[in-house]
Parts: sequence; structure tokens; C-alpha cells
Amino acid sequence: MRVLLVEDDEPLADAVARGLRRERFAVDVVHDGETALDKIGTVDYEIVVLDRNLPGIRGDAVCEQIVDGGRAARILMLTASADVSKRVEGLMLGADDYLPKPFDMRELVARLRALGRRSHRVSSPVLRWDDICLDAARRIARRGDRELGLTNREFALLETFMLADGAVLSAEQLMESVWDDRLDPFSNAVRVTVLTLRRKLGDPPVIVTVPSVGYRLV
Repeated sequence: MRVLLVEDDEPLADAVARGLRRERFAVDVVHDGETALDKIGTVDYEIVVLDRNLPGIRGDAVCEQIVDGGRAARILMLTASADVSKRVEGLMLGADDYLPKPFDMRELVARLRALGRRSHRVSSPVLRWDDICLDAARRIARRGDRELGLTNREFALLETFMLADGAVLSAEQLMESVWDDRLDPFSNAVRVTVLTLRRKLGDPPVIVTVPSVGYRLV
């Protein structure tokens, strides 16, 4: 899942981002509301982890703009207040979940995975394309009777292709969906991962290159 972490406490943000990346999330980090809105306007995040007490544009305003803009991203609010009334306020603004600080990373990860399962972007945890079956909930991908043994990145890449339903995806689109913003935009990571995924999928080929455009399933 692609996650945007909006937290003005930079040491905390760095620690949380490291923890989430260890759990296989792709995490972008910003420290203020204005930058968060810029990122949300250009990247299709599945979840936004949002501190309420941001400098400048407050977390409440960021939440309202995400909801009013019709974005599919789920919102998990963070706050230093454990007051129930504050929690209710956040949920009334349109947040999907609320977690008071300090929190246990295990609980944050569990809540994010629960939100991911409720994401509007996947109507079914099981995706199918010809003889390929991808079970998102169980993290298993098969072609025919053969389990593919994909890495996390290859699994996410195949899932992105299957959700696109045969549409052409550029390297930039794949980078935004599967990697976070730490990836050098001039990296060959997309090409290399597509090649290894093709090799594991085997014959007949199912991912084709569209010259000067990108890749698609056939």
C-alpha cells in the first residue's frame, strides 16, 4: 500500500516511516499540511496517516479537503489527545480511524492493514487474469497450479497490472503505485522488476512492452 505520513515531529515521522517500510508499506513523509495537500493532489495514496496538530494548514483542514475532493484515500488521524470528544470530532470530519499518541507500532500497522482491506480501489481480494490468480488477502499469486513465489515488490507490481485490467501503464505510473518517493526517478528499478516478474510468470508471456509508452497485460 502507498501511504502518506503527515507528521511535523520529524524524529517521530522518521521512526514511524522506518517501521512501516519494514512492514512492506511504501511510505512518503511530509511535515506540514500545505505539502501534504500538494502530494495528495498528484499521488494516488491508499491511506493518509494525518497528525491533527500540524503547523500552518491544520490536520482538520487537510482531512476536510481530502474528503471534499472525493479522494479514495482512507484517513487515519493521529493526535496527542486521548479525549473521546476529540476522537469523535476527527471521525466527524471524515477520518476513517483515529489513534492517540503515544501508540504501539503493531497497533498502527494492524489499523493500516484493516483500512487497506476496506479500500475502494479493490472490490475483491482475489484478482484473476486468464490463468493468473492473485489473492491479496493471503498474499499468494498463482499461474495455473503453480505458486509464483513473488517478492513483495513483484506482488505489488502484478496487483497493479491486474487492477489496471489491460490498460497501458507507464513506468512513472508504476513507480508511483509500487515505490515511494525515496526511489530515484532515473532508477531502472521498474524495468528490472518487470523483467523478474515476467520470468517468474513464465510462458506464454503475459506482460508486454508498449514502445515509448509503458507496459500492459495481454
